[in-house]
Order: sequence, then structure tokens, then C-alpha cells
Amino acid sequence: MIIQIENLFKVYRNGSLEVTALRDVGFSVGIGEFVSIMGQSGSGKSTLMNILGCLDTMSGGKYFLDGEDVSTIKGKNLAQIRNRKIGFVFQSYNLLPRLNALQNVELPMIYAGTRGKKRRKAALEALDRVGLTDRIHHKPAELSGGQKQRVAIARALVNNPAILLADEPTGNLDSRSGEEIMGIFQRLNREGVTIVMVTHEPDIANHTNRIVAFKDGRIVSDEPVLNPTVTKE
Repeated sequence: MIIQIENLFKVYRNGSLEVTALRDVGFSVGIGEFVSIMGQSGSGKSTLMNILGCLDTMSGGKYFLDGEDVSTIKGKNLAQIRNRKIGFVFQSYNLLPRLNALQNVELPMIYAGTRGKKRRKAALEALDRVGLTDRIHHKPAELSGGQKQRVAIARALVNNPAILLADEPTGNLDSRSGEEIMGIFQRLNREGVTIVMVTHEPDIANHTNRIVAFKDGRIVSDEPVLNPTVTKE
């Protein structure tokens, strides 16, 4: 298993006020799965993604990522695990406007200490995987929303993470661009990339192979998608 969650709780405290965001959550994600997490606003899905992505810590329970117990790891050590094992794709792309596509994809490798020629080669290969080699010198303002998300996906892939986490990756896109992005995710998944995606759109979730639904901080269903929507890029 890439992800194993056991009895996970998350409680936020503000003075005497306590809000329980996740309650006794348990589930796993196997190598090569493509899983969507659904739920209304406040259901706990975003809190879960922050914990899965090592952006936040849990209040109780266990979390094993790629065989490593990260439940009690904090600070710099948690950041190292995050940079080494997880690739992120966000709704808002999070690209640096002054850098072109190639430079944006190189960023995670700069933080990892990868040297110039090797870094450029890996970035070009990642951009080729998302069909964007003809836009490598374009800055974000010169790209469409779908192209920006392709750059973000390439950036997430460039360090060969154990898992790709996507948070509403089609939320800022028109339906055609959204379908193209889901086509890229499906191809990457067929190539062996493990993907966990948060979405509030049933049509987007149906492109995945399994849907985990949250309500009031608990899993209310965890079902396979019997006939996933298959789309071309």
C-alpha cells in the first residue's frame, strides 16, 4: 500500500472551542490506484488531503506513506518526506509568473539539489509527458488555463513521487480543458502513477476507479467506479 490510514482524528482548537474535522477515518490506497475523494464543503476532504500531503498533522491515529510511519513526524523532517514522496497539483496552478514553463517545472529539483543538465533533461521529459514541449519558453500569462495545469502536472511529476495528490485540478477550467486534464491523469495512471484527487464534481470523479465520499468528517461510502469515463487528452 502507498497510503494506509488508521483511526485518524483531526481536532482544531481555538481557545476553549474545539472543532473535530476528521473522526476515526480509516482507508488505504494501493500502488497504481486512481482514487477520488468527494464531499460537500466542511466534510473533511480538504483536511484529509492536507494530512495526506504532509501539509498538516493529525491529532490522533496512524498514517503510513509508502511504508513509512509519518504520524509523529513534524517540521523539517515532514517537509523532507513531502518533497521526496509527494507531487501536488492545485486548482490555482501555483505557477511563478516570472518563470517560463520549463523553469517552473525545474523548481522542485532546484529545492532537491539536482544539477543543471540533469534538471533540464528531467523537466523537458516531464513536459513531454503532458504534451507541452512546444510551450516550454512561455510564461504563465501566455498560457491557457489547461496549459497552465499541464505545467503544474509536469512539475508534480518531475521528482518521480510515490503519489500524486490533486486538489480540484479541473476547478478553474472549462469543460473541454477539464476533460483533457482528466485524460492526462488517466494516461499517467495507466503508466503506473498513483493518484488521489479531491473533487466536488461527480462527472470528474467518474473518471477515476474509486470514489471515497466524506460527510461530517467521516467516510460514508467507499465504492469502485464500475464503468469509468474514458476521455482523450
